[in-house]
Amino acid sequence: MDHQRRADLMLLLATSFWGISNCLTAICLRDMQPLTLNAFRFITAFLVLGFVFRKNLRRVSLVTVKYSILVGLSLVIVYTSLTYGVMYTSVSNAGFIGALSVVTTPILEFIVYRKKPEKKFGVSMVLCLVGLALMTLSETLKPAFGDVICLFAAVFYSVDLMITERAVADERVDPLALGVCDLAVVGVVISVLMLSVFLETPALPGTAKVWAASLFLGIVCSGVCLVIQSVFQRHTTASRASLIFTLEPVFSAIFAFFLLGERIGVRGYLGAALMLASLVLVEVDVGALFKKGKKEAE
Repeated sequence: MDHQRRADLMLLLATSFWGISNCLTAICLRDMQPLTLNAFRFITAFLVLGFVFRKNLRRVSLVTVKYSILVGLSLVIVYTSLTYGVMYTSVSNAGFIGALSVVTTPILEFIVYRKKPEKKFGVSMVLCLVGLALMTLSETLKPAFGDVICLFAAVFYSVDLMITERAVADERVDPLALGVCDLAVVGVVISVLMLSVFLETPALPGTAKVWAASLFLGIVCSGVCLVIQSVFQRHTTASRASLIFTLEPVFSAIFAFFLLGERIGVRGYLGAALMLASLVLVEVDVGALFKKGKKEAE
């Protein structure tokens, strides 16, 4: 097996773990409060990864720490929004709406950097909005409260991607140390919010099932997946990696179907299909694919 194929398979594995995270979050929320769960998740991930990559942390630069604070703050909003969103909408909806960062990122890049999106982005945007409407609007044309909350996650995940892109372009930044420090920032900030603003009562998981789900969320979905992405993405192309990541909401819907018995109806699945098509259209160079197919035919 060549390096690229192995990398693609490992990134697909990470994507499947991210897909199951919404299901595990729903399970954990039966026993744990939202911020308590996230604090437990990220502090656990930091303790494990911090130990494994302690050498990187010992020589971490001040610039890396500064960027990790910015990235961490955006991730606080992302994961807080997703966790509360799962409480008030379906796991499938949360997965697909959270993946809208593929669409919101070009919009923010245009606003901040004046970077014009490709022409196909307009078509993708229309498909995405139609799909979103089919998935989320009720008979009274009102989205669920959780659907609106999940939109914040998509927007601020775009912010996270833009800051991270600038950070890793800086030679003084260690990408691996940045990722580990991000976990610490998220864990600490959410813990402070939990105790001072939302006034949640800290509590550990109450059952073996929730212990297993919360530990998997922290160590695997937040920790191991970060390592997989950092190590293997350099062996494949950015477009292939982005296309693989768009499969996260598909995995989310599949796991919700089998693990939680969740059904979103024909209209919901049609909307999900349109949203997935819009995500793929954004990431795939359709023109290059047609040119490649034409050359092979000749």
